Amino acid sequence: MREIDKEALVKKKIAERGSMLVAFSGGVDSGLLAHLAHEVLGDRSRCVLLDSPVVPRKAVFEAQEIADALGLSLEILPAPHMASAEFRKNPKDRCYYCKKISARILKKRAEDLGLAWVADGANVSDTGEHRPGIRAGDEEGVLHPFIEAGITKEDIRTIAKRHRLPFWDKPSAACLSSRIPYGEEITEEKLAMTEAAEGYLSTLGVRQARVRHHGATARIEADGDGMTMVFARKDEVVSALRAIGFTYVTLDLAGYRSGSMDETIQKDHNGA
Repeated sequence: MREIDKEALVKKKIAERGSMLVAFSGGVDSGLLAHLAHEVLGDRSRCVLLDSPVVPRKAVFEAQEIADALGLSLEILPAPHMASAEFRKNPKDRCYYCKKISARILKKRAEDLGLAWVADGANVSDTGEHRPGIRAGDEEGVLHPFIEAGITKEDIRTIAKRHRLPFWDKPSAACLSSRIPYGEEITEEKLAMTEAAEGYLSTLGVRQARVRHHGATARIEADGDGMTMVFARKDEVVSALRAIGFTYVTLDLAGYRSGSMDETIQKDHNGA
């Protein structure tokens, strides 16, 4: 099916629901869904961003900018993710506990606003990855319109570009807790260190990077150009990340890849 046909289908799915609250992050997935929902439903669609220490301050600022530019109604609400002992333990299904908390807050807000459904930007490309958060959303009745319409991440970027949305090629993002290896406690200090380190790399012009928090060691993942930038300024990078609190600074030669912490899960699944 062509992207233009998939777009028509997802708009039909949205229209059939009558009203919708979109879980918004400012990324390309939720951004496109919010834009389409606003086109189809008008004032019967709203957006909510859930804010907590796992969300970078830059992401909150950019989300508000995007919402303002597109004329979207965005509300920012606090989410008590760090109050959950199960979440802080950081098990392999950590996202399940996070999304359970998020979904319940969003459902309550939708109810207060008189909106029938909560929807997120999960897409077909996500279903082939370790995504316990989707299961949590399913249990709470959260809709996935892109999955219903057979839309992939590539489709989303194509549709967003066709709509001339300024964020169509925005790099993928994930909450800061994904930088901490499973089984290691999530703390606000670790989240803050990771956010500061990644923020510093962005000032160097590194567009796609993660700083994985391995205790005293920062493991930098960057795309091809980003790796070149980091290595060319390695002394400066080491000094900056040590000032943030890391003792050792490494550059992962495998480069950036989404969900690299899940590689251990895949190895376990394969019996490696």
